Amino acid sequence: MIVKNEEAALPRCLESVQSLVDEIVVLDTGSTDKTPEIAQQFGAKLHYFQWCNDFSAARNEALKYVTGDWVLVLDADEVLAPEIAPQIREAINTDDYILINLVRQEVGATQSPYSLVSRLFRKHPEIKFERPYHALVDDSIAAILNKETYWQVGYLPQVAILHTGYQKSAINQQNKYAKAATAMLEFFANHPDDAYVCSKLGALYVEMGKVNEGIELLNRGLIQIVGSRKKTDKKPFAWLKDSPSNQVRNLWDQDIQETNYDILYELNYHLGIAHTHLKNYSLAISYYQAAVKLPIYPLLKLGGYNNLGNLLKATGDFPGAKNAYETALKIDNSFVIGYYNLGMVCKAMGLFVEAIDAYNHAIFLNPNYAEAYQNLGVVLLKVGDVKNSLAAFEYAIALHEKDNPQEAKRLRQGLQEMGFLR
Repeated sequence: MIVKNEEAALPRCLESVQSLVDEIVVLDTGSTDKTPEIAQQFGAKLHYFQWCNDFSAARNEALKYVTGDWVLVLDADEVLAPEIAPQIREAINTDDYILINLVRQEVGATQSPYSLVSRLFRKHPEIKFERPYHALVDDSIAAILNKETYWQVGYLPQVAILHTGYQKSAINQQNKYAKAATAMLEFFANHPDDAYVCSKLGALYVEMGKVNEGIELLNRGLIQIVGSRKKTDKKPFAWLKDSPSNQVRNLWDQDIQETNYDILYELNYHLGIAHTHLKNYSLAISYYQAAVKLPIYPLLKLGGYNNLGNLLKATGDFPGAKNAYETALKIDNSFVIGYYNLGMVCKAMGLFVEAIDAYNHAIFLNPNYAEAYQNLGVVLLKVGDVKNSLAAFEYAIALHEKDNPQEAKRLRQGLQEMGFLR
């Protein structure tokens, strides 16, 4: 781990790994709070490093102090899911793998709740982190695979890491946008055609409201990948086959690595977001459609399918939107907003029974989902179930009063005008 002023988050992170790991290496980059003391309380080997605006330099410094055969990398705002420990133990006892990618869930995210991160790898002398922000070992892994062809890259399909650092409150508190931009810009100046940094920096610009600048970078990255693709036939689904381990699955063959489908997905996905901001809906739809067709781990496509469904619904293609939401839910049947959005499009199509079922699923997964109760009340009223409709509306009002009192007031007034409330 590399840390700075993480006294609030660090205990929970270290508690989540304490029973799994043999050693904890913490590199402090200038904390002024109790972060170093907390790390030592958990038995961590604590080292210090002067921050130089380069995450890779810090991570590589931390890597020098690791003595184990395998390395697990976490940030302080992440925790390891407790149920993943047995799978990790089995994975690292498999001889074939040099890298095991882990599924990370963005807690509270509605856009892209899952990502695949290269956080579990062998302690190999040639593995190193590269890039000043979003520091990765992937480039060095690819170089090793070209020479040592017996290694494989795999992934654990279950969620392994829970991440809270990109919730809006955390972003505002730590000013992560500015920190990220500063770290990436210098690297980009020396690597203007690096597709990965074009993807990350372009997406960041879109988030910051610099939409046109973001599009320019995202298009640059897209050109780099598409222009460098080999014209040979690929084996895009080879990575779905079972591996020698029951818990680990092969991720890429060499062709897949060279094609960079994961980066290609991100470029198309963020171009979809950017053109949605500019209200170029048909173009945004085409980018999302291109993204979800790519042969990447299906969980990673949830944001693409959800955003595609939203745009298709907004442009009047209700059947297409319904199909997009249903596809997302086939991938992840716990995708709460997917059920809510499915309910909304079914309501618009007059498919009230399906809408009721979708809203009920959303409420079952999130009992505090005020909007789902509110729209459930609307549909129940349409089918004549006044009693349960009023009950749903009352739940919605009670929930809105906590977080959105204006909406609670508006909803109550509407029901009073219809004669349902006094």
